[in-house]
Amino acid sequence: MKLFGIAGYSGMGKTTLLERLIPVLTARGLVVSLIKHSHKNVDIDRPGKDSWRLRESGCKEVLLLGNERWALMHELRGAPEPDLDYLISRMKHCDLVLIEGFKHGDFPKLEVWRASQKQPTLHPTWGGIIGIACDTPHADSDLPQLPLADIEAIADFVLKNAVTLPE
Repeated sequence: MKLFGIAGYSGMGKTTLLERLIPVLTARGLVVSLIKHSHKNVDIDRPGKDSWRLRESGCKEVLLLGNERWALMHELRGAPEPDLDYLISRMKHCDLVLIEGFKHGDFPKLEVWRASQKQPTLHPTWGGIIGIACDTPHADSDLPQLPLADIEAIADFVLKNAVTLPE
């Protein structure tokens, strides 16, 4: 299993890039999984549904199985967020794990940067950024720069630079 990160400020288009990148990677025969870190309180369940009611009753974990997918919800109940290594250990049967977020993680990352957002690059402040996918060239960076429109080149870059995880 290999690991690679996508980084960038909110609004830069990380999810849009991932939506375009994942089909290219899967078309190359890879099984791809993703871990996304959000600073918001996320909930994939809906109030009033059976799984929500049982989770709210005090379960630490609820595994919900439907006809097309299953989801395991784990309640932190005041415990600290698990670290990235623990979350990666939960991933099974894939060739590549893409990470969105976890800015302090020690793994290679591609920064998504758009000049129109009028933000500085995260590099060199964030560790691990080894390239920039951008809509226009960024003159203040000596990192490799890939056009956001060239999704095949971005896929090549990700695969070339993804790190193999120890088993």
